[in-house]
Amino acid sequence: MQKQGKVVPLAAAIDKGANTPLPCLPVLLLQVRDKAAMQLREGLQALFDNADDMLFEMADRAVDRVNQNLYFEAMRDLRLKRKSIERGFLDIFYDAFSRIGQPDPLGRHEQGNKLHKERIVAVEGMVARVLSRDGHALEQLGARLQCLVARPLDQQQNPLGPAALCAYFLDAGRNLGVGLRVKLIVLKLFERYVLRDIDSVYAEANHLLAAAGVMPELQPAPRRRADDRRLSARHVSPRLPEHTLGPADAGHAFMDDLQALLAPCRGRFAPRLQATAASQPISSADLLRLLSHLQHYVPASVDDDDFDLGQQLEQLLLRVSVRSGTRRRIPCADEDMINLVGLLFEYIAADPNLPSSLRAVIVRLHIPLLKVALLDKSLFSRTSHPARRLLNELAAAAMGCEGRNESLRDSLHLRIERTVQRLLGDFTDDMAIFVDLLQDFLTFSQGERRRNDLLEQRTRDAEEGRARALQARLQVQQELNQRLRGRTLPEAVVNMLVQGWSQVLLLAWLKQGEASQAWRQALATMDTLLASIVPGQQPQVLLEQVPGLLKALREGLASVALDAAATRDFFQQLEQLHLRACQGAASLTGDDDLVQVLVAEDIVLAIAEEAACAPLQHDEPVEQMRTVQRLRVGNWVEALDDDEPLRCKLVARVDGSDRLVFVNRTGMKVREWSQAGLAQALHRGAVRLLDDGPLFERALDAVLDGLRQQQAR
Repeated sequence: MQKQGKVVPLAAAIDKGANTPLPCLPVLLLQVRDKAAMQLREGLQALFDNADDMLFEMADRAVDRVNQNLYFEAMRDLRLKRKSIERGFLDIFYDAFSRIGQPDPLGRHEQGNKLHKERIVAVEGMVARVLSRDGHALEQLGARLQCLVARPLDQQQNPLGPAALCAYFLDAGRNLGVGLRVKLIVLKLFERYVLRDIDSVYAEANHLLAAAGVMPELQPAPRRRADDRRLSARHVSPRLPEHTLGPADAGHAFMDDLQALLAPCRGRFAPRLQATAASQPISSADLLRLLSHLQHYVPASVDDDDFDLGQQLEQLLLRVSVRSGTRRRIPCADEDMINLVGLLFEYIAADPNLPSSLRAVIVRLHIPLLKVALLDKSLFSRTSHPARRLLNELAAAAMGCEGRNESLRDSLHLRIERTVQRLLGDFTDDMAIFVDLLQDFLTFSQGERRRNDLLEQRTRDAEEGRARALQARLQVQQELNQRLRGRTLPEAVVNMLVQGWSQVLLLAWLKQGEASQAWRQALATMDTLLASIVPGQQPQVLLEQVPGLLKALREGLASVALDAAATRDFFQQLEQLHLRACQGAASLTGDDDLVQVLVAEDIVLAIAEEAACAPLQHDEPVEQMRTVQRLRVGNWVEALDDDEPLRCKLVARVDGSDRLVFVNRTGMKVREWSQAGLAQALHRGAVRLLDDGPLFERALDAVLDGLRQQQAR
């Protein structure tokens, strides 16, 4: 018999958040439960981590805004309820173990009857696939659990069965406010990230119980599927052709041309030892081994003064010299390469276009890139070189990051750190690792870029709609002022035109445009109305005009849902105005209901928007104005007018309103300038442009320019 015990796992205690008393269960059963809970919890976390990507892709492929908004709302709901679903799943899981062996303790069959038919079919398919793959291991686990609890336990009562796990998940997510389509997507994710790896849960549980003496005679289930999963999970990347791993002729020619330029730099980054008769040059293979040794000691911070590549190499060379009994030195060609790569990373370490937090991470690639340059000089002549492309891709992705503390928890920051750490830990002389890491990072960055592009497009559409609405208001204001300003007119007519008919004009302009029939008819109706109330009308002519005029007015005001009471009052007063017009009355001031007003000032339908930056005060900064006019969509700037610098990207030049709209890395609008306002901000240093060109090319051009200038002096 097994001893009884109460074991409360720390992770479960944190998740449950309550001191729920646990029933007495065999210690082995508690160990099985806790081990399975940790594995299931990891699967759930992977599910929710990937749910955003899946829903973003669905939104990206959506054919209309309705479906797009559905997926965005689903993402928001999943984020808000993620923790509660995870906690609920584990709570139900623990409760199922506490009632193990009881008939249908959670009422799963009753719950299944309440599910939508499509969800029932989806769950049944998921369960069938698990049983076909892992049925043998599940049967062994069920037999061992039945022996352990000493009571009958069929497949439906096994708390680790696929049907039970699906029921836990459905119960935990019953309050999700999403549609059936999204619920089916989430179920598919549950199968992919939880049920796909359930064989490892069964294998661990069976191994634990067999090792403790519970039915050890059962032959373990084959682990073929687990091995297959590991093999399929490995990223098999195409290897570089053999000929590309050797130094290319163009790379050799490039370094030969630089010998004269690099001669004054010798000894700057590499130890400069005299080439005496007693000294021997160290081979490139030995130099690579020394660099591989130093690679593991690269500090996490570039501010660490204890690590200097030249000093570290000198110490290692001295050790090699003492061990071999012969003074060793670095050959001139290798020293030139060390100095050139050192100058490149000196530029990168001071590059203001990279955010400081990620600049420090990228600078740690100094030794790996140096080893690549020593192995393959085509690094400098081939723009498609995987190591060169990887550096450029990391820098391009980092361009929009901000140097704030929360960026340390950003997924991009973590991915870049992980990529750099992988190179520092694993790269020796096989440059295929750069191909693997480049493809992995491109897959990650393309997913982020797709999401960001979608959000940027939404921002762009919103800003263009806003600009179009503003343009429509200005046009309607102009038409109203042309007809009303400086005239004395009945107050009822003025109020209706400004408050009601202006909306009819706006709607016609926005929906069908300035050249449309609807716009022209709305203007003609307004002109007919104003002409019909002028005193001295011929009764016969007015009688012919009024029916059509009233019909057009009623239909227009109904289309903008003007208040019914206000509409009724207006038509009553209009009737009196038409009677007075037929009678030839020149003044209506004696009638309180038909009081007239002088439209002395311009009509303004909306408050004009204020500029995001202060207007130009004195001389216009011509050079900065030209810079602004040359800006293209996608260019990055850094705003320095706040406590923390803000990096933002130009996503829209709004036609007709002289507005430049900028968003942050996630596609959210953060700044807006007019062209003149941005030029003034550039002039006074409140904004600076960022160079988003490829980092390797920028660094190399800057280093070569510096070497040529030094030689010219």
